[in-house]
Formats: sequence, structure tokens, C-alpha cells
Amino acid sequence: MDFNPYGGAAARVAAAVVNAGRVPAADLAAIMSGEGSSLTALTEQDAACVADWAQRLRPVFTETDLHTRVELLNTLLADSACRPYISRHDGKPPHLHYAGEGEDPVRRIQAYTVGGLAHLLCEDPDRIGVCLRQGCGVVFVDTSRNGRRRYCSTRCATRVHVAEHRERQRR
Repeated sequence: MDFNPYGGAAARVAAAVVNAGRVPAADLAAIMSGEGSSLTALTEQDAACVADWAQRLRPVFTETDLHTRVELLNTLLADSACRPYISRHDGKPPHLHYAGEGEDPVRRIQAYTVGGLAHLLCEDPDRIGVCLRQGCGVVFVDTSRNGRRRYCSTRCATRVHVAEHRERQRR
């Protein structure tokens, strides 16, 4: 299920940068590109700033109280200085941007990720999550049809279900 461009790709980029942690700039750019970001080059300093930003994004995924999530996102929106405007570049149809095309990459990533999470929170806050497998901690955007995803991957879900099955068999 895809939402609008920000609730979709932008929210997935937010999850990707949170999960990436501190990685080399080239790796971070590749991770973000794999989720739909148009930024292709970052400096090592940019990557460090994005990693710091990702630490601030993580609580949006891990917090379960809607009111607290809203407050977190409002603070991040203010800190990223989001200012919506319509952009037309690279032959694309008009679309919404939250940072000027001339802004530095870190500011653009901040605005893009928090804008996407804000759209997603307003559309369907239950689609922002963190893996329930103990010890995993990977965050995700639930794009499943029914919106009931609770694990970051099939692998984590299977591990939990197999462990539960073995526990039942032991009893």
C-alpha cells in the first residue's frame, strides 16, 4: 500500500535512515536511494548529521502513545524548518517539497523524512512501527494491505512463531 509521496517513500526513507545508524556516506546514499530518495551523493559530514537526525526520528517509531508521537513530530517539523512549496524539476510533474532545492542535503533529508512521517501519522498512525521480536529494534513503515504488520521481516516473524511453537511443544 502506498500513501502519498511523502507518507510513502519519505516515510520509508525515514525508517531506512533510522535503521542504518552510522554508515559511510556512500552506503547511506545507496540505502536512501533504494527507498526512493533522489539524493545520490552525501559527504561524510552529511552522513554524520543524518545519523544524528535518525536518532531523533527513532522515538516516532517506538512511541506508542499518539499524543506523544504528535508532539515529537511537531518538534521535528519545527526543527527542520519545513516550508511546503510546489516543485517542478527533472521533467517531473508538480509535486510537494518541504525544503528548497538549493538547501543543503541534510536539511532536505530532514524535511523529507519528517514530512513523510507527519503525513503518515495523520493518515494512519498504526502503520509506523518497530519490530516486536525481542532484541530486534528495526523500525518499519507498514505497507501491507491489511496494515497489521508487527515484525520488520518475515524472518523475524518466523523466529518468534517457531520459538512460540517450540515452547508449546515443551510444555
